[in-house]
Amino acid sequence: MFRVLGSVFLTRRAFILAWGIVVLFVIGWVWIPMYVVAKLALLFLVLAVLAEFYLLFGRRSGMKAARRTMERWSNGDVNPVTLQLESGYGTDMHVRVLDELPVQFQKRDLVFSGAINAWSKRDFDYQVRPVARGVYRYGAVNVFVSSPMQLVERRFTLDNAKEVAVYPSYLQLRKYELLAISNKLTLAGVKKIRRIAQQSEFERIKEYVPGDDRRTVNWKATARRGRLMVNQFQDERAQQVFSVIDTGRVMKMPFEGLSLLDHAINASLVISSIAMRKEDRAGLITFSNTVHDVLPANRQRGQMQKIMHVLYGQETAHRETDMEALYGSVRRTVHQRSLLLLFTNYESLGAMERQLPYLERLGRQHLVVPIFFLNTELDAELKALPLDTEQVYVRTITEKMVHEKRLIARELERHGLPSILCRPQDLTVSVINRYLEIKARGIL
Repeated sequence: MFRVLGSVFLTRRAFILAWGIVVLFVIGWVWIPMYVVAKLALLFLVLAVLAEFYLLFGRRSGMKAARRTMERWSNGDVNPVTLQLESGYGTDMHVRVLDELPVQFQKRDLVFSGAINAWSKRDFDYQVRPVARGVYRYGAVNVFVSSPMQLVERRFTLDNAKEVAVYPSYLQLRKYELLAISNKLTLAGVKKIRRIAQQSEFERIKEYVPGDDRRTVNWKATARRGRLMVNQFQDERAQQVFSVIDTGRVMKMPFEGLSLLDHAINASLVISSIAMRKEDRAGLITFSNTVHDVLPANRQRGQMQKIMHVLYGQETAHRETDMEALYGSVRRTVHQRSLLLLFTNYESLGAMERQLPYLERLGRQHLVVPIFFLNTELDAELKALPLDTEQVYVRTITEKMVHEKRLIARELERHGLPSILCRPQDLTVSVINRYLEIKARGIL
């Protein structure tokens, strides 16, 4: 009995009608005929509520609900979710659906409403965008059912406790994988890099087309075929590409909901896949005040799953980055000359200069590409027109901070460290561009 009463709710319409009847009774004290009308209205309301109560509780399982979504979500991307209702009532009903979202979204007002036909199904679709990796726990799907009169609602609590794991952005990974397979990376903003060196392996002889390097003309094949033929080369294979990710406090800063660490993780996942598509070996190193994970470079079938597993568990440590520890670990574990894509962040020239000696030492053995970020939150300050002295000071400091980022990039280049300075949202494309440029120039 208590369970039944706990699932019954009078609607706003019922309360409005009840207050209307109270007004009629008040008027009835002055004008007697209205008192009779009020009693008849009260009787009609009570009978309507009892009839709707009987209709709603006449079936034990009047409504079923299921939540359909992917087994795992992609971090930073839009993920679809579908609520599927199935009516067990023989008449058309009105429903309100309240889904209890995971606490990470901090949203408690996701409500859908509408009609559902007798013995039929109806779907309600919505999308979620997680901005942190980990396990997201759903609560129940609460379905409030009422008849077309909508005086009483019956609550069904269904599909309890569903967990969804949020992984690094595998949707972005698939997008770039498909473009790489079809050689259409330029559609995603990746530049087409011309080969300016012959640090490559012979692949085949093909017919000349405009744009081919005339220095690769194969004159013997041309004489045999009677038309111009050229040698086609492919990039050198089996090179090692390591994504080296700083998980220290400098990577905690958020942009568009995602921390710099998550931007770096998503980009490293994509570049690892692209490198393996290019027949290189992909590896992974994470560090902060100490080296946390070292995944040797490989291109075997399960390597991407290993990379995904390691990236899934990364968290930002609120500690200072120890570049000396990274240098020692790389020297012990990475013996072949490799491309080290170092995802970190520098907010001042002094911070970079403290790490520069170790970067130079790494650069003698490997090709090190430091990757750091522009602070896009400063764009609004740069666009605003200063109206008073305080705003002039703010704009001057902002311009100094942006200029210092450019100085850091130039100083790294001066010491033989080709860096990448980009906005967080442009990170993946920028890293792919630099990787393809290195492959084309053969400077690894």
